[in-house]
Amino acid sequence: MPAKSQSQQKAAGAALAAKRGDIKKSELKGASRSMEKSMSEKELHDMASTKRKGKAEHVHH
Repeated sequence: MPAKSQSQQKAAGAALAAKRGDIKKSELKGASRSMEKSMSEKELHDMASTKRKGKAEHVHH
């Protein structure tokens, strides 16, 4: 699933790093913490590697 915003993409990247052991899970905050718990490594990779061109900084619901 592609990221809908740059902030979502950054959160997925942080969650992926924690899942791989590159950073401590305790360093995660907010969305990246819940993403790390609820998404697989492949899902996080797919979201973090979304092309950035044309992405909004944030998506408001």
